[in-house]
Amino acid sequence: MIKKSEIRFSIALDDNKVPEAISWTATDAGPDIHFAKAINIALWDREQAGTMKIDLWTKDMPVDEMKRFVVDNIGSMAENIVTATDDKEMANKMRALCKELSEYLDKQEQTQERL
Repeated sequence: MIKKSEIRFSIALDDNKVPEAISWTATDAGPDIHFAKAINIALWDREQAGTMKIDLWTKDMPVDEMKRFVVDNIGSMAENIVTATDDKEMANKMRALCKELSEYLDKQEQTQERL
């Protein structure tokens, strides 16, 4: 028997169709409703052999957190590429980019703290 799992996202929109709240539930995550400020979903479309993406963030997501979210996604993709393909060189290049971007963001935050 094949086990199935479902993930459901619920997006509350304002009058201008801008996300105000993002919540999700998953059959493997228990009955609780979880909340997020942003989601990034990438799917490989088997018919078109290309990536389809959904990127949403709530209007209360601070810019600095959005930047960290992007860097975290790149880091996660680095781990994914090693697991899926064992391409350590590609993963290391992605990790190096994450390190560079993190240092850049740290400098930005330090500059803002001084203001």
